[in-house]
Amino acid sequence: MSDTTQLFTDEERAAMKERASEVKAARRGSRPAVDGSADVLAKIAEMPEPDRRMAERLHVLVMAAAPELNPKLWYGMPSYAKNGKIVCFFQPAAKFKTRYATLGFNDAAKLDDGEMWPTVFALTELTPAAEERVTDLVRAAVR
Repeated sequence: MSDTTQLFTDEERAAMKERASEVKAARRGSRPAVDGSADVLAKIAEMPEPDRRMAERLHVLVMAAAPELNPKLWYGMPSYAKNGKIVCFFQPAAKFKTRYATLGFNDAAKLDDGEMWPTVFALTELTPAAEERVTDLVRAAVR
């Protein structure tokens, strides 16, 4: 298959392979079902700057705002789950060679607001105002 007809980028294929490994490891019981903090922190430590700094700070913010969430890897990205369902995740810009990192929320997050609401937020910098917004979103997501 030529590069012009590929359905997935190399980065997307790598993320799918990471997810397959995560699922296989969970089935074998080789990963803790509840607390994947060590895995998440190790993945964050591998990230290039500025993604690493942002991910470290987001980890602190998410865990402080919603300590009931369980850190775990999801497609090789730091994520936070409740009752086994991913509530939110951090997608570093370098992972898919994008312009900015994102903080995303899955359908387990309770951010419903009318007929339409945002579920992914671009992050270019974690200012005090952005940190406050992240904290509010995470708290709302687990209410």
